[in-house]
Amino acid sequence: MARSTFVLAALLSAILVIFSAISGSAQEASACKIKGNVSTRGERIYHVPGQKYYNETRISASHGERWFCSEEEARAAGWRKSRV
Repeated sequence: MARSTFVLAALLSAILVIFSAISGSAQEASACKIKGNVSTRGERIYHVPGQKYYNETRISASHGERWFCSEEEARAAGWRKSRV
């Protein structure tokens, strides 16, 4: 009985960690609208709302992509603005 309680507690803890990570990403995405995208050539490019490929651009943290809250923040991190 104690073992099943421990397993259940561990499972619930893992679920909370995953939910917190997802929730944090969603909050960041809703507050910051600039998309930092890594091109197939490894270029770090940011897209602002209204640009041609903004809506199609998806952010994948596993590829080093991220959200920015300002263009200044993106440039300071070494990213360049999309040319289209």
